Amino acid sequence: MDEQQQAFQFGPTDSPLVGKVKGDRNTMRFNFFSLRREKETELPRYDDGKTWIEVVGTKHGVASIWDKELLVYSASLLADKMNRGEKLQPRITFTAHDFFLTTGSTPGGSAYERLEESLARLKSTFIRTNIETGGEGEDRGFGWLDEYKILYRRGKDGQKHMRAVELTLCAWLFRAIVQDKHFLTYSPKYFELPPVAKRLYEIARSGPPGGFRMNLSKLRNRVGTTQDLRRFKAELAAYSTHKRSLPDYGIALIDPRLRRALDKGFPKPTGQTPLKAWMVAFYPTTNINNVQPLESMPMLEEDEPDPAEASETPLLPAA
Repeated sequence: MDEQQQAFQFGPTDSPLVGKVKGDRNTMRFNFFSLRREKETELPRYDDGKTWIEVVGTKHGVASIWDKELLVYSASLLADKMNRGEKLQPRITFTAHDFFLTTGSTPGGSAYERLEESLARLKSTFIRTNIETGGEGEDRGFGWLDEYKILYRRGKDGQKHMRAVELTLCAWLFRAIVQDKHFLTYSPKYFELPPVAKRLYEIARSGPPGGFRMNLSKLRNRVGTTQDLRRFKAELAAYSTHKRSLPDYGIALIDPRLRRALDKGFPKPTGQTPLKAWMVAFYPTTNINNVQPLESMPMLEEDEPDPAEASETPLLPAA
């Protein structure tokens, strides 16, 4: 008897996932999760002048980008139910087997242990933010999960055998999914990406569909990485030269000094462009014929364009 059959002995589950993997736009645009395997008890405060986010953990540590896969999977199950016209509630029950199948994980003893650890971190992580969902905000902190249960049976060998997982999403996230309905489909390849690439993909996916530009330093903050700008730029360079790739999106590094020199007919400038002056463009690769020229791509809302950015900006090889 497999895990799905065992679960149905004790009541129906919301799994298996039938539709595509989907997530809400707020948790794609901004980072709420640790990008490291090592335990972190607090993330740097994010504040771009409009949006602020504070994330603190307990002895279990802050929830990680891998733990987030449980929230993405849960949002996908709710999207399935919404498409079927079923009543939605924040309590979700699913089999671990279907979660592993959806996220490309290999079921096994250690996978079940990691699942339980993820649930503990999602429950104990403490978030404060001014981002509103469903037209409401929270003047208090909240955790991703109000509660969770691992339902098991005891085998003849005396060992516990997981039959289902039950979790209750926090009100903030449930409103984002059910009331805002800003669902965005994830590529199945998302689960194969390393941490920074996961965030780059989410930012690209949640931005203007025709492409957009963003300052290098502000992008680093939005990604949530603590690596220095030079190393971050080098990582982006690998994606912009196709040494690596993001599902469905391309990245271009833009040197504003070179563009200004070309505009004025001056020789190529000498020396290095300050790291904080570099710009990054994201563009879709699934329909390259509809991609906007870089100079027409919008800046993300928190980025005020430099007056000199108004004219044409050439696409450059990554440095």
